[in-house]
Amino acid sequence: MNHVKLSELIGKDIVNIQNGGRLGTVADSDLVIELETGEIQSIMLPSRSGFLGFLDRNNFTIPWSCVKKIGNEVIIVDLDETHINYKKFSY
Repeated sequence: MNHVKLSELIGKDIVNIQNGGRLGTVADSDLVIELETGEIQSIMLPSRSGFLGFLDRNNFTIPWSCVKKIGNEVIIVDLDETHINYKKFSY
């Protein structure tokens, strides 16, 4: 994947290619970045369970290796049933 600016990722929806489900947006998430190299390691989405998300502190982590395409409006990821916490977000 070529270079992408953080400002270009903000506001994009994250969509799973396996089922077409919308997982969240980059604006609602955190990026885990390797400090020494500056490379993105993963995207952390906030949990969807609990009262307004306050009761469940577990995040849904998408490894950067699962990002397949960054488009104008969406980020396409490839997550299947073997991914940890997948069932929590399946549609």
